[in-house]
Amino acid sequence: MKLEIDRLRMEYGVGTKSPVLALPETSFGVRENEFVSLLGVSGCGKSTLLSLVAGLRPATSGRIMLDGAEVLGPGVDRGVVFQAYTLLPWLTARQNIEFAVAEASPKVKNRDRIARELLGTVGLADFADAYPSQLSGGMRQRVAIARVLAYKPEVMLMDEPFGALDALTRSLMQELLMQVWEEHKLTVLFVTHDISEAVFLSDRVIVMSKDRENFLTEVEIDLPRPRTPEVTDSVRFHELTSDLVMRLRDEARQASHL
Repeated sequence: MKLEIDRLRMEYGVGTKSPVLALPETSFGVRENEFVSLLGVSGCGKSTLLSLVAGLRPATSGRIMLDGAEVLGPGVDRGVVFQAYTLLPWLTARQNIEFAVAEASPKVKNRDRIARELLGTVGLADFADAYPSQLSGGMRQRVAIARVLAYKPEVMLMDEPFGALDALTRSLMQELLMQVWEEHKLTVLFVTHDISEAVFLSDRVIVMSKDRENFLTEVEIDLPRPRTPEVTDSVRFHELTSDLVMRLRDEARQASHL
């Protein structure tokens, strides 16, 4: 396995009278070049799990292994794309990527060329000198993805990266991500609330539940690759989507008090 989650557990307020269990003991793996989505209702631990893999906080117990080495903190071997764009507003799109290249490989001298190539990869070659404030939400997120690619990470971690976008832009961003994934042979762990998005993008969907006794369910997405928007009209796409809807419906109703 490329990435191994081994009995990972996260509890806030350990040692207090009222500790909060954010993530029950969790184990699964992600293979090299595999696209895995974490799906579930709010509060089931998806983002907590992703932040632990990113090394942004320590787990209460358990281990995270990447290429056989334990993850003990943040590192350039894991690139993170959040819903918020987190671009440096005083730098242009090109400069944001150059900054990432310098952080990952200080001795690299051809940063301008690398940045322009990556902007071309995400379809923003003509906006290299634009500042984040001059870009739309979808364009900013494309710069954020290009910036992560500059690190050449072993794993890309994505936490609802398209959640703030309108439906059409979100669909276009999903297509772009598929193209980038195919081109760069990435290993991706992707958090989403959107069932159709999870089915369209993934090789495997891990459904996380608030039911601590039946916490994880894995669903293989056996749709052919490379994937195009036409796959969403297929019978198999609708079968997989319906299956995941049924798995989540009762829990979503409870969470919404319906």
